[in-house]
This record gives sequence, C-alpha cells and structure tokens, in this order.
Amino acid sequence: MLLRLINQLRAILLERGIILPQGRRKLELHLTPLLAGDAMAISPRTRLLVNDLHLEWTELDRRIEAFDAEFAAQARTDETARLLTTIPGIGPLNATALAASIGNAQTFQRGRDLAAWLGLVPKQMTTGGKPKLLGISKRGNRYLRKMLIHGARAALPSLSKGETPMGGWLRDLLARAHVNTVVVALAAKLARIICAVLRTGRKFELTSAAVS
Repeated sequence: MLLRLINQLRAILLERGIILPQGRRKLELHLTPLLAGDAMAISPRTRLLVNDLHLEWTELDRRIEAFDAEFAAQARTDETARLLTTIPGIGPLNATALAASIGNAQTFQRGRDLAAWLGLVPKQMTTGGKPKLLGISKRGNRYLRKMLIHGARAALPSLSKGETPMGGWLRDLLARAHVNTVVVALAAKLARIICAVLRTGRKFELTSAAVS
C-alpha cells in the first residue's frame, strides 16, 4: 500500500512536469520544500492533493513503526520468538510469524520437511534415469517463504564473509551460481536451522552450524 501511494505521488507530479529523484528518502526530502514553497508549478487543487497523499504517507509510516515496536516487544517476551532471533536473517517480524505458524516444529520430522512446506526445496525431473534439479516448488506458505528469502538476502553479505563453515559454503556457492540462487539456497538452509532450533530448544550458534 505504501509503495502504491509513493508511485501515485510520483505520477501526479510527473504529469505536471515535476520529476523527482528515485528513492523513497529522496522523494520525501524534495516533497517537503516543494509543499512549503510559495511559488509552485502546480495548481492549488493539485497542491492540496499532494499534501493529502503526503499526510497519508506519514500516517502509514507511523502505523508501521507502531507495529514494528509491537513485534519487537513480542519477540523479546516470547521464548520461541527469542530463540528464532538468534538465527541470522530472522528478525522480530519473521520470528513472530514463524512462531505463530509452526510453534515448536514438532510436526516436522526433519529440517527438509519444513523447507518443503515453505516451498524452498527444488523440484526434480528424471531424464535418462538421472534426476535433474529444477527451480524451487513455491508450494506451501507463500508469506513465510517470502519473508525467509528477504531475511536470507539481508544476511548473505555478512554470512559469506565469516570464517565459519557456513561462510565457506556460501563463498563456494557464490563462485559458481547466481546470487539469487544462493539467496534461495540460504533461505532453505535457514529453514532447516529454524526446525533444529525449535525442536531442540537451543539457540543458534553460527560457529558450530553444519552446512550439510
């Protein structure tokens, strides 16, 4: 919704010959003096519309910040969510969503089952008696899969630089695969780690994490 609002603001100004720099922050920085100026290249009615959209944007930001604070507080007080936030790429929002959806993960016999439930395991096709891996299945919980992939993308730079088994595994993958493929592979790995952490009740330790 916020992205739609920002795009609408850009479109209204563009129709009137006002081109603003790309990026949310740059747009906001240019909107403030634009709305405060005495002389504008737009009509008073358009100015009022832009101001109303800007106010709506501000209110959405306030509501998002309030929800983020609520999720962060829940992640601090809920034991399951606190365990999950010890995993790289799992923040308060991911942790609370996962805790609410899978609990202690006892319904999954192994980590790969959770990865499959999230749609993060590759499909297979057999040709000539040899299995060939295709793209991920994308079955299961679409929201959690998307959140996990975003978390993996955010964690990838720091994890790949670490002198840990996971760091070495990621560097090897990056040397022979596209970064998006590595992000999905890391998301699947995180799903396995999530399952192990929830089933054992022990926080994640990066230095001892296996990558098999």
